[in-house]
This record gives sequence, structure tokens and C-alpha cells, in this order.
Amino acid sequence: MKIGFIGLGIMGRPMVKNLIKAGHELRVYNRSSASVEDVVKFGDGRAVAASDAADAAKGAELVLTMLPNSPQVKSVMLEKDKVADHMEKGSAFIDMSSINPMASREIAEALSKKGIEMLDAPVSGGEPKAIDGTLSFMVGGKQAVFDKFEPVLKAMGSSVIRCGDIGAGNVTKLCNQVIVAVNIAAVSEALLLGKKAGVSPEAIYQAIRGGLAGSTVMDAKAPMMMDRNFNPGFRIDLHIKDLNNVMDAARSVDAPVPLTAQVYEMMKILHGDGRGQCDHSALALVYEKMSNTEITRG
Repeated sequence: MKIGFIGLGIMGRPMVKNLIKAGHELRVYNRSSASVEDVVKFGDGRAVAASDAADAAKGAELVLTMLPNSPQVKSVMLEKDKVADHMEKGSAFIDMSSINPMASREIAEALSKKGIEMLDAPVSGGEPKAIDGTLSFMVGGKQAVFDKFEPVLKAMGSSVIRCGDIGAGNVTKLCNQVIVAVNIAAVSEALLLGKKAGVSPEAIYQAIRGGLAGSTVMDAKAPMMMDRNFNPGFRIDLHIKDLNNVMDAARSVDAPVPLTAQVYEMMKILHGDGRGQCDHSALALVYEKMSNTEITRG
């Protein structure tokens, strides 16, 4: 399939490489030329560099975006002379960014007037799963459109689930981000409690990881906390963006989110401390700051 791909960041670059491995032909664009050059070299003829975002859509049956937030997706797709103006009637757009569900619906409505179908398909799994092609896709849109492009998404992920109509993918992603954020905070809080009480965080982790308290989040983030490794798999600033979208969505449907609101404020403290580019496991640092105690393995 001929695909235009816009956004080759920490997630987009390995996702493109998995599409290339699956045999697709791509026109790729990113503001940073280094990532474009890397992908084109990897593609060995199956990926070409686009001169701009609109050029990436040239001749594409499908356009994919992996961008930071709603304003960037709306700007790329809908501003005059942007991508939508260069897509052919009958083609499709899949936004894999994590954005406000209302923005997804707004973009889909505008594209429908041009005869272009859309899916919102945010992902979960972070850079490691983007690299090995085992991301989880949460998809919103028409069943027929989902059925047509599911194989493309499966080239990048091991789980591809349609959650409902347009916007449902991003609603589901917001729910995912609530659970991840609160879970990381709970792991931090528990390990700090254990450390202050004189029990090794490593012993606590090993003892409880196989029980009801165990989780994928704990297995991914507890070792990072104990090893003082806050190199980003998913950055604090990106999680702040997602939780801001959670807060907006919650207000629009009158849903109470008190735990999320607290973790959101903790992440903003980290941003203020210059830790916004750290992995979201750095939530542990908020507890350490309050207690003057480090969460280490011993």
C-alpha cells in the first residue's frame, strides 16, 4: 500500500520501519531531517523523503500521523494548502497521535466533506513496543474502514481493537493514561513507604509482582525507579499533555477524576523542576523530594 507518514519522533520512526518491513511504500515527513534520512536509508527504496507534510500525501491511499497533540494534527490536516487539500477522494487518514477526542471528531467531519475517511488510532506501549511492533492500538471509526486498514495497523502492533465510532480510540487512550499515571504513582508511594519502614524496595517488588498488585506498569517502571534510570520511554511532558486532555474530557462529560487530578499536579511539579523530558517513572522523584529518601533496590 502507498502510505504517507508524518511525524518521525521517538514513536513514529520505529513504526515506519515496521511498515517498511511489512512491504508498504512510504513517503515520509518530519521537521527533523535526521530521522527522515535514517528511515529512507533503512527503507532501501521503499521510503522516500517528502518535501513537506502535504507532499507526503501525494499519491497516498492512506495518510498516517504521529504528532504531539491536537493543535499539531489540526494544523497539519486542515489549514489551507495542508495535507487534506492534497489527499485524493476515497483515500483515508489515520491519526495515531494521542489527542482530544473532540478534535478527532472535528477533523473527521471536515475530511468527510472531501470524501476522505478517518480513524483515530492512538497507541500504548512506548518506544520499546514501537520498535518490536507490539503496540496496542485503540481505534475509533467506521467498521468498514477499520476492517480495510486493520492489516496496516497490525504491522505495527500486536493488539488492534475497534472501540467504537470516531473519537472512541482517543477516549480509550485517555482511560489508559489515567490507569498508567495513577499506577505509577501508587508504585512510587508503596516503594517509598517500604524504604522508610526499613524493607528493601527490591524485596517488596519481587514479593508482590506475582499477586493482585502486580501489573505491566509495575514490571516496567519499578526497576527503573530503583535503578535511578529515568531515560524516557514516555516523557513526563507528554503524559502531562494526555492528562490535560483527560481533564478537559472529564469536565465536558461531568466525570469525577480526583486521583488523576492529583497525579496531574505531581507531574506539573516535575515539569517545574526541569524533569519534563524524563520518563514518567520519575513520579518517584516527587515522593523522594517530600521524604528526603531515595527509592533504591537495597
